[in-house]
Amino acid sequence: MVGLGTIINGAAIILGGLIGHFTGRLFKQEQQQSLTMACGISVLFIAIAGAMQGMLSIDGSTLVSGKSMLVVLCLAIGTVIGELIGIEAGFERFGEWLKRKTGNDGDKQFVNAFVTASLTVCIGAMAIVGAIQDGLSGDYSTLAVKSVLDFIIIAVMTSSLGKGAAFSAIPILLFEGSITLLARLVAPVITPLAAAYLSLIGSVLIFCVGVNLVWGKKVRVANMLPAVVLAVIAAYIPWSF
Repeated sequence: MVGLGTIINGAAIILGGLIGHFTGRLFKQEQQQSLTMACGISVLFIAIAGAMQGMLSIDGSTLVSGKSMLVVLCLAIGTVIGELIGIEAGFERFGEWLKRKTGNDGDKQFVNAFVTASLTVCIGAMAIVGAIQDGLSGDYSTLAVKSVLDFIIIAVMTSSLGKGAAFSAIPILLFEGSITLLARLVAPVITPLAAAYLSLIGSVLIFCVGVNLVWGKKVRVANMLPAVVLAVIAAYIPWSF
């Protein structure tokens, strides 16, 4: 069944949110803060592992790094585009609308939890490549693996940040669902090199999400999202990064 992977992923986020919501009540305020730190540190190391996989390679017996220029250019240009468009503000407006419509006006952390969780589960190659596989052949295995990871992440985020994290199921359903429906158009664009660049830049953005979790909101990550599109475009530029 085409689209089953997106449904599984959305359901896993909702289930993780429900479990996180009820278990979060068992923790005191300082324990929830510690849990937020633990979640942030976990996200940081997951992102570092993904970024290093994309930047490091073995040349004979030497470990060398590369693609620094790709990271700098994609992030710098992408951030300028995102700031001009105001993507972060759009995310926050949608979060505020959700907060009102779901009767959570008293939850001061709702928007922050929603934006942080949405960026965490939507950014990355697994969401895009998995949705393309699902749309082309009905193979939802990649999204099924991602669903397990998202279930754990959202359960922890909901217990520490609040129920807003569970509503990240909405953007994931829209994002992955759209790619699944447009898979035949998108698939030729996501070459192995484009997927590698996408994974690298996505990991860097996820690292920024971890920074916000550990040290408070320091980076407007949503405004950096165009960097992911630029990473795919960079794969078609005949220039070594």
